[in-house]
Amino acid sequence: MITRRQTRGVGVGSVRMGASAPVSVQSMTNTDTRDPDATVAQIDDLASAGCEIVRVAIPKADALDGFEAICERSVLPVVADIHFDHRLAIEATRRGAAKLRINPGNIGDMGRVDEVIDAAGNAGIPIRIGVNAGSLAEEYRDLDWPLSQKLAASAVAFCEHFESRGFSDIVVSAKASSVLATVEAYRRLADAIPYPLHIGVTEAGTAFSGTVKSSVGLGILLGEGIGDTLRVSLTASPVEEVRVGWEILGALDIRRNSPELISCPTCGRCEVDLIPIAEEVERRLRAHPTPIKVAVMGCIVNGPGEAREADLGVAAGKGLGLIFAKGEPIRKVPEAQIVDALMEEVARLSAVGEND
Repeated sequence: MITRRQTRGVGVGSVRMGASAPVSVQSMTNTDTRDPDATVAQIDDLASAGCEIVRVAIPKADALDGFEAICERSVLPVVADIHFDHRLAIEATRRGAAKLRINPGNIGDMGRVDEVIDAAGNAGIPIRIGVNAGSLAEEYRDLDWPLSQKLAASAVAFCEHFESRGFSDIVVSAKASSVLATVEAYRRLADAIPYPLHIGVTEAGTAFSGTVKSSVGLGILLGEGIGDTLRVSLTASPVEEVRVGWEILGALDIRRNSPELISCPTCGRCEVDLIPIAEEVERRLRAHPTPIKVAVMGCIVNGPGEAREADLGVAAGKGLGLIFAKGEPIRKVPEAQIVDALMEEVARLSAVGEND
C-alpha cells in the first residue's frame, strides 16, 4: 500500500492536484499553436486517451491569438508554457490560461518574474516553477554540487521568492534526463517544500527508451508516495505519453482508467501463435474504460491459474482457447476465434459494470 505525501491543494481549471486529489496525467501538444484547429484536434485525441491537463507552447507573440482560441475551445485545462519572454506569460494570463509554466532561471531578472507572479495572482491561476537540468539559473550552474542538489536548491529558492511576494499557488518540477538525478532531486524537494510536485524525466527519449526511463523514474517516485501530477516525455505522439502514464499508475495500483492486460512471455510450450493474439487484445481493450483484469495465456503451466485469477481470461492449448470469467470456464473456442470471443466477454462485463 502506497502512502501519498500530503501537499497543498492547487486547482488547474476543473482539475485538482495535491492534497487528497488523485495523481493526474498530463501531456503537451506538438502542433503549431498558431493553428488552433490542429491543436484542438490533438487535445481532443489526448482527452480521449485519458489526458487531464494539457500544456501548450507560446514561443512568440504571434501565437497568442491561437492560444486564446485554443483555451476557448479546449475540453481540457490549458497550461501556457513560456520561456525567456515574461511578457508572453503575462499576456497568457489574460488569454485564458488555466496555469502558467515558467522556468524563472531563463525568464530574465527577478523583476520580470515578479511581474509574472503578479499577473497570475490577479488572474487567480497557479504557476508551475519548472527547473530543468539544461537551463539552471546561473547562480547554480557552476556550483560543485551534485545535479540533484542544484536542481532542488534552485527550485526551493524560487519557491521562497514567490512566497515573499505573497504567492503560494505553486506547483514545482525539477527534471533531468538522468533518472537517478531526477529521483534524488524530487526526494530533496519532497522533504523541503509543501507544494504539489509535477514529476517526469525530461527528454527521456523515443517511445521505447523513453518509456523505460520514465517508468523506472516515475515508478520509484510514485512508489515512495512522491508526485501529484505527471508527464511522460517521449519523442513520440503525445497520445502515447498519456497511455504510458496511465500504465505506470495502473502498474502501481494507484489509478486505472482502462483494463489491465496480463499475458505470458511465450516459450517452447506455447501451442498457439500468442503474440499477435495478445497484441490485438491489447489494441481492442483501449476502447473499454472499465478497469478490469484480462489474461491472455499460452500454455498449461500458468495459463489456467492466471486466467482464473483475472476478471476474464483465456488459457490456450493446441489450436484452442478456454475462456474464463471470474474464475469459471465458460466456453472453448478455436484459436482463430479467441480474440473475438474474449472481446465479446469484455464488452458484456463492461456493460454490467456501467449498469451497476
